[in-house]
Formats: sequence, structure tokens, C-alpha cells
Amino acid sequence: MKDELHDMTYSIARDTQEVLDRLGVDPALYTGGTLKSFSPVTGEQTAALPEHDAAAVAAAVGRAAEAFRAWREVPAPRRGELVRLLGEELRAAKTDLGRLVSIEAGKSPSEGLGEVQEMIDICDFAVGLSRQLYGLTIATERPGHRMMETWHPLGVVGVISAFNFPVAVWSWNTALALVCGDPVVWKPSEKTPLTALASQAILNRALARFGDAPEGLSQVLIGGREVGEALVDDPRVALVSATGSTRMGRQVGPKVAARFGRSILELGGNNAGIVTPSADLDMALRAIAFGAMGTAGQRCTTMRRLFVHDSVYDQIVPRLIKAYASVSIGNPLTTQALVGPLVDRAAFDAMQAALEAAKAAGGTVHGGERVTDVAPDAAFYARPALVEMPDQTGPVLEETFAPILYVMRYSDFAQVIEQHNAVGAGLSSSIFTLDLREAEAFLSASGSDCGIANVNIGTSGAEIGGAFGGEKETGGGRESGSDAWKGYMRRATNTINYSRALPLAQGVVFDI
Repeated sequence: MKDELHDMTYSIARDTQEVLDRLGVDPALYTGGTLKSFSPVTGEQTAALPEHDAAAVAAAVGRAAEAFRAWREVPAPRRGELVRLLGEELRAAKTDLGRLVSIEAGKSPSEGLGEVQEMIDICDFAVGLSRQLYGLTIATERPGHRMMETWHPLGVVGVISAFNFPVAVWSWNTALALVCGDPVVWKPSEKTPLTALASQAILNRALARFGDAPEGLSQVLIGGREVGEALVDDPRVALVSATGSTRMGRQVGPKVAARFGRSILELGGNNAGIVTPSADLDMALRAIAFGAMGTAGQRCTTMRRLFVHDSVYDQIVPRLIKAYASVSIGNPLTTQALVGPLVDRAAFDAMQAALEAAKAAGGTVHGGERVTDVAPDAAFYARPALVEMPDQTGPVLEETFAPILYVMRYSDFAQVIEQHNAVGAGLSSSIFTLDLREAEAFLSASGSDCGIANVNIGTSGAEIGGAFGGEKETGGGRESGSDAWKGYMRRATNTINYSRALPLAQGVVFDI
């Protein structure tokens, strides 16, 4: 395949411009501004976006609050029609939006397209959900009474997303919020603002086809930390759904709680896998390789720790080391490489610092070096690193957002479960075993303490049908499928007396 990177007629900025034009994004939104956007693929600047300030945030929230007053009155199935139209528009724009994800986040073409497919899938899920916002009928102790629960729209939803899934996370929240009756104000990562503008343009086409949606139902705010802080602090934002680091969550959570708002936090994930004596090693090898190296280790569900039983360690770890040494690394826009770039220099520096700390703790590092023949100096490609560690210590206990897999031996199943759970985060986990007892123990109350626990698949690659999120320092939030919709609504318990008497609960007597 021709390497366009070294073709003097090729320009990633022009490629970006052409994609944005096809997606219908107004050039005024990404030219002449102060926020410079760079592609990690080459390090080149792709845009200069005007930024919003605190006053613009307040105005956007005000428009959303006014939209809420009208949107909450629209029947849920009708709200679902808007999301159905969004799904149609996403299908039509899938190729271009997937390309833009690859340009802006450095993902391989299949991963970029896969992220857009997640958006389509959650739209399909939400459309069906718009006719299934069920409440319960509850048995009452009082004769001649009926008790039930009803669910109502919550209010303005603020979405703060990270660079690694620049559009999927917005769609998980927005599709559910819209069918639940809530408007959305979105602050994307300043590293991936163009995909946000493109997603809003796509939704705008759905809104035009829908015909009677209130103004301000979905808005994008461009800027840095101060924009996010203004969104978090605004008391009119009923729910803040924030994806990012645990450090970020420690700041967002208390701020929202202090004003009695609601938050969905999707934070760090120091995810682990366990390879048992009975594991299908060929299957485990493939699952571990994708889970640990996919998206250049920049998924919140990336496998970062691996515990391998003594009896199979020498059978699988050398094969993993060989896979790490041979995996293809390259420009995701012009090659079929499996591993693309780190998002920026800071990510590469953090990776190198973690590897040095691992060496100091007695680890043996395989890989991890910068790959310099792929792109100019402004882009940061690194060979994924497999680190054999004597025990779980030092950098193993912390999440480094890079392709580093720490590998450790184990001999006792009960002890490895304790080691598995002995980190702050609790997002995703997996075990490779053909032993039914081990599999069920791993999934039990005394097994994995993560929000996602898998058997014979890796830690990444969640589907939208299941609620996504984790425990402990991962924040406890849930997005996407299952009953995650309840986070976007408020619940009321209703009791109706259709008798002529007035019995009180718990046998209380109060006659006057």
C-alpha cells in the first residue's frame, strides 16, 4: 500500500478538512480560534477552534434548561423517533466519521469504524427503550389502595468525555438522555474536539428531519478545564456524566455532590487477567494481545496486569513476548498496522517513566522503546511493553495509559484473587479457564470485584447491551445498556387511595 505519509502531495490537514466538509461541519467552528487541534498520527495541526468561556457555558445551560421544559412533555416513543433518525444519519456518515476518529484519536480504521458502530448500536437500543421505561406496581398493606413507581425526565445532562473514545461515550449518554427526556450539553476532550463537532452536525441533520425539537436540546462546548468546571458547577445541570482519570473524578464527584447533583463517573481501570492451568492458551494469547495492545493501550478497559499460573507460565509468556516483538506498528491512516500512536508526548513520557520504575522494582522489560521510522518527530509511536515482574508492587499498582502489560506468576487460586482485587480501580477483569469451579468462583461475590468480569475473553470489547462501568476508584457509574437509563431519570413512588376509608401504614391510628 502506498505510504501517503511520505507522499508530498498528501496533507493530513487537507484530509481532515475534506472529511469535515463531507460531514457538514461549519468551517467557522474550527478555524481562527485559540484551541489548536493536532493529529497524533503525524503530530500535525489540523484545526484552530474558537473556545467557549464561562459565560457561554452558562448561556448553553440556560438554553438546555429551557429545552427541558418542552422536551419532557414529548411522549417517550416520539423522543425515540429522534434517536432513530440519529441512527440513520450515523449509518450514512459511518465511513467519514470513522475516518475522523482515526485521524483525531489515532485509532486503526477498524477501531474507528467500530466506535461509530457502537453509536449506531446504542441508538437501536435506545429506540426500543423509548417504549420500555417501565415502573413497578408494588404490593400495598392498605386495602383499597394501589402503590406504584413512575419515572420522569431528570433535567439537563452534562457530558464530559475523554480522547480515547471521542464519540462513543457521548452517544451512550445522549441516546439514553434524549429518550429519557433530557437535553445534553457536551464538553469533549480538548484533544479530540473535531469529532464532537462532526457528531453534533450529524445530530443536527436528524433534528431537522424530526422537525419540532426545542432549540438547545444538544450543544457542544469547546475548551479546556475551565469549561468543564463551569459545567460541573452549574446547579441547573442535574446530572454530570464524566469520563476520565480517577484524579479528575476526585474533583468532579465532590463538586457535584456538594450542590446535591447527580454524577456518573467512568474513571480509571487497572484491569487484570488470570491464566489458569486449564486455560486454552491459544485463545488466551489472542485475547490478551488485543486487550493489552489494542488502541495502543489507551482504553479504560486495557489489560494492564496478567497473572499466569506456574504450570503454564513458560508455555504462554514466551509466546506473548514474541507477539510483542513482532506486532505491526504504523500509521493507521495508510497501513494495516495493529498498533497506532500514543496521543501525545506526555503519554509517551508517562510510559517511559513507568517502565523505569518497573526496572527499579526488579522487572524485566520487553519492548517499550519509541518507534521512530513511522512518523515525524512530532508523533509518538512506541512498541508495546511486556514487563515480567517478581510481584505486584510499584508501578503495577497504578494505571499508566499506555501499552504496558505487567506479568506475574501465581500458584494459589485464592491468593491470586486477592492480588487481582488489590488495586484501587475496579473496572474490567477476565479469567481464562476450562474449570467450571474456577470460572464460577471468579464471577461470585468473593471473586472479581470489578464492574465487568469475563470468562475466556479479554478485558476490553464491551457491548452496548450491558451496563458499562466499574467499582471503587473507577467511580461506580454505569452507562449504555441494561437499566443504566434509570440514571437519567427521577423516580416517584405513588400511592392511590380508591376506597372511602383512610387506613394508615404500619397500623398507625390518628383519628380526629
